[in-house]
Amino acid sequence: MKIYELRQEQLLNISREEAWNFLSNPNNLNEITPPSLKFRIVNEIAPKMYSGQIIKYMVEIIPGIKQTWLTEIKNVKEGSYFIDEQRFGPYKFWHHQHIIEKLQGKVNMIDIVNYGVPFGILGRLVHKLFIRPKLIQIFNFRFEYLKKKFNS
Repeated sequence: MKIYELRQEQLLNISREEAWNFLSNPNNLNEITPPSLKFRIVNEIAPKMYSGQIIKYMVEIIPGIKQTWLTEIKNVKEGSYFIDEQRFGPYKFWHHQHIIEKLQGKVNMIDIVNYGVPFGILGRLVHKLFIRPKLIQIFNFRFEYLKKKFNS
């Protein structure tokens, strides 16, 4: 299986505590996800992420086709980072690091996503044509949302 990486960094004009409070609240996932995905959390969740937490949501991966996505919050270091991993969903492998670094009175938010896609060589083709561009679109949406919310 080929493992791909997507990395994005963003400087936010907020304190580390404010960044952490927003990003570690699973209820804010809907705000930072493009409406086209019709993202919806379908299980009861705590308002603060913790190691071992399971989050189950529905996403519309392409118009008319919904997918259940189950992730586990694997590791949390309060105020610094958390990691989510897919347990069930559209990817063969998904490991997403959310890192918050203090930087000159601001925060640098870093996302590192390592992921693999199913279906071998066909999956690689679909990755190039659809999956990678869609992931970039999703992370660009989030970048713009956070820029408006915290840097305006």
